[in-house]
Amino acid sequence: MSPDLSPGVGTGAESGRSPGVVGRAGQLLASSRPLSWVNTAFPFGAAYLLAGGSLDAAFWVGVAYFLVPYNLLMYGVNDVFDYESDLRNPRKGGVEGVVLDRGLHRATLWAAGLSNVPFLVALLLWGSPTSALVLGVSVFAVVAYSAPRLRFKERPFLDSLTSSTHFVSPAAFGLALAAARGAEVSLDRTALAALAGFFAWGVASHAFGAVQDVTADRAGGIGSIGTVMGARTTTWFALGAYLLGGALLLFLPWPGTLAAALVLPYVANVAPYLSITDEDCERANAGWRRFLWLNFLTGFLVTQLMIWIALR
Repeated sequence: MSPDLSPGVGTGAESGRSPGVVGRAGQLLASSRPLSWVNTAFPFGAAYLLAGGSLDAAFWVGVAYFLVPYNLLMYGVNDVFDYESDLRNPRKGGVEGVVLDRGLHRATLWAAGLSNVPFLVALLLWGSPTSALVLGVSVFAVVAYSAPRLRFKERPFLDSLTSSTHFVSPAAFGLALAAARGAEVSLDRTALAALAGFFAWGVASHAFGAVQDVTADRAGGIGSIGTVMGARTTTWFALGAYLLGGALLLFLPWPGTLAAALVLPYVANVAPYLSITDEDCERANAGWRRFLWLNFLTGFLVTQLMIWIALR
């Protein structure tokens, strides 16, 4: 994502000017949050291969789908229906999201829908009823988070659960698709511990992300896990969920158990904000920005651990 994008600067959001073709394409791409592409593509690919899948067409199509179209559907729909609140959000305009020009809203929704269709058709044809169900839950969670009327993002606690589903469901689909294509996959202790640990991590991350917006969300009449519990309690909740995620990963067989240690940087990132108040909730933004980069370090370490497991 271009770091120099900011609300009303080069976006046409406040200037009254329509961005050019390059600017429109850049906004559309930025709306998919390139910084977060790996957070959904990697879980799918890793789960598919660890479950016994190969580097076949289903793998590459699945990785490509969860890399870009899935994220455009997730974040593009969000940018369209959060436009008014994004205009008032000083954090928008960098790695945390663009303010999508109003003239691009229709095009964004069409691009998100049309880019998803061919990938979904292929993945459904290659899969089974079980994998189709998992994929359906995944896509529904992505749309329901931001779409009007459903708006799961404004339903406290359901917001964190849905957000975590966005990142865990690609892994669950990877397992289901591998099984559909002949791999011997069983939901044993290892698979359940990995999915549950990842899910707790996702809940924690969303909850901590909501802390920085407690005051603004309350002022705007927007509900969230943060507005219900308050900044301090939500931060403690996030800490507990991170620790729970690490504890669940201890059930993995050696050396997978080492993955539990990867929760420690996230715990350290949250710890400075345990005494935060609603009035100074915005200072948690520094921790949230560190979190975005921590994901890359964690992904690298998980990859090394996977290679070690494969070599063993």
